[in-house]
Amino acid sequence: MFRQAALARYEERQEEGSMTEDEMRKRLAALKVEHRDLDIAIEALVSAGGPDQLQVARLKKRKLRLRDQISHIEDHLTPDIIA
Repeated sequence: MFRQAALARYEERQEEGSMTEDEMRKRLAALKVEHRDLDIAIEALVSAGGPDQLQVARLKKRKLRLRDQISHIEDHLTPDIIA
């Protein structure tokens, strides 16, 4: 599991290195939509009070990974400004 996650992060970094700024912005928008969709799905599962807490935990974990990807791309797109 850890190896798979590390490989996914490596592939994302490699992909970002070859992406244009416009492609990165499109990817960022898609990640934000997926993040919002997960929010809605988690809220629906929690409010339904279903016994599937494992599914909720998995969705929350996926949401955190998306947040990390979003932050990484935003950092890449924002120029470093030295004050």
